[in-house]
Amino acid sequence: MADQPEKIPQHKHCHKCGKAFTGDGLFCGDECKESTGKEAKSKLKKLGLIWLVIVAVTLVLVAIYMFV
Repeated sequence: MADQPEKIPQHKHCHKCGKAFTGDGLFCGDECKESTGKEAKSKLKKLGLIWLVIVAVTLVLVAIYMFV
């Protein structure tokens, strides 16, 4: 009789590091969960700064156009 392949237990993959884990949630542990939160906050800060610069430059250009 042919050997049966070993069955892989039901699992998920971590959204941060990609490791397989069993259980609930999106992350394999607290370390991955916390680092993902820090990265998201950093990206939001950068995006906010970019928008602030765009608005400031636009206002300066409009002011220059109006007074020239």
